[in-house]
Amino acid sequence: MKYPFHDVVDNDFSAVNRLIVDRLCSRVPLVEEIGHYLVEAGGKRLRPLLVLLTTNACRYEGKDHLKLAAVIEFLHTAMLLHDDVVDASYLRRGRETVNSTWGNPASVLVGDFLHSRAFEMMVEIGHMKVMQILSRSTNVIAEGEVQQLANVGNPDITENVYLQVIKRKTATLFQAASHSGAALSDCANDDESALSDFGLHLGMAFQLIDDVLDYEGSTEVLGKNIGDDLAEGKVTLPLIVTMRDGDASDAEVVRSAIRKRSTENLSEIVRIVQNNGGLAYTRQLASAERDRARNALSDIPSSRYRDNMIALADFAVDRNY
Repeated sequence: MKYPFHDVVDNDFSAVNRLIVDRLCSRVPLVEEIGHYLVEAGGKRLRPLLVLLTTNACRYEGKDHLKLAAVIEFLHTAMLLHDDVVDASYLRRGRETVNSTWGNPASVLVGDFLHSRAFEMMVEIGHMKVMQILSRSTNVIAEGEVQQLANVGNPDITENVYLQVIKRKTATLFQAASHSGAALSDCANDDESALSDFGLHLGMAFQLIDDVLDYEGSTEVLGKNIGDDLAEGKVTLPLIVTMRDGDASDAEVVRSAIRKRSTENLSEIVRIVQNNGGLAYTRQLASAERDRARNALSDIPSSRYRDNMIALADFAVDRNY
């Protein structure tokens, strides 16, 4: 799926897509079959796009930024495959998940293949700082996933714990994309730090809105089932705010649904979350993260790539899918 902010790196983006298809090659037919199924499903591809925008903003002149963008997409896709198994998800991007079509073992193992292919390509790039950033980031993301798993079904999760989890499991890869792009470009230390901060705050804003849309969007638009988080027992900020600030009886309905991991009363819970300000509060935090992302770019030299990064931050908050 392409958006207006892809246009400024259109040639690079097309080259990355070709590289992704090329590096999905395997001597095992099932790996290629599942790999191409994933590519055809599309997706926003925002993380590899962030690599391309960052490296171009830093006036990188080589070709390894294409490979780095593909690495980021492979890491992201591997994580999604594993997430869908853990969450028992059956719909993503409007299509059946790999685990629902080929089973959990194939989903996990192809995820492992994509993860190892990403590190193989990372070594080919041969930039030590990039390898340090990405290896550290994948470890942090794994910790975030385990932390989220440990919190499943617990209605007593606080806002601070929730923010810690989404920083680790979602924002970290956005940060890794912009930070590694800046590092590959050998830009000034202050600019590298600023671009790293941009990715972090962009990722936070993106996940906050994702959690809003789980109670405000539609299956047809989002490409996934509404209420999935609740069915999985995940405690997100709209629910935390409702239980913390809302009417006591409404809070108990939400707490019970979390403990039971049930969407039996989903329409009522959506109404409760909306009426008690859970969605509005989460959008407010997302807007604040968007502003931090934009501010991080204040000293980055003006360019059409920087302008599109700002547009990307706005999209993260204003989208409905």
